[in-house]
Amino acid sequence: MSTVIEQPVEARLVAAAPRMPSIPATLSYDRGDPFAVRMTFPAPATLEGVEVCWTFSRELLISGMQEPDGHGDVRVRPYGYDRTVLEFHAPEGTAVIHVRSGELRRFLQATSELVPVGLEHLQLDLDHDLAELMRGTC
Repeated sequence: MSTVIEQPVEARLVAAAPRMPSIPATLSYDRGDPFAVRMTFPAPATLEGVEVCWTFSRELLISGMQEPDGHGDVRVRPYGYDRTVLEFHAPEGTAVIHVRSGELRRFLQATSELVPVGLEHLQLDLDHDLAELMRGTC
């Protein structure tokens, strides 16, 4: 069984113009980092012309689909029945996107089949991680 899940999604950038442009994005989840979700935007879809990847908690995505959540760089909230809003805050500005909630639910279902919610800690090898941190310090 694969330890990484990747799912392309269609994101709609909320802008001042009446029509929201569609931009590609990829959601990914790695069993090796069981608490995190990544959303990556390809270089052509960003203002800087470089790939941008945001990392945030799976728990934030799950809870934000039900009610507004997030107090830092990433915030998530439901928008009507079939959309979820993700806000990405950076010093350069804020990007607000809409994603179909069904796509997010499908992604989250796949992640929970790989690592059930509440059992993420079983994927961690704390002894190995501590040994890696301590290597070369003595």
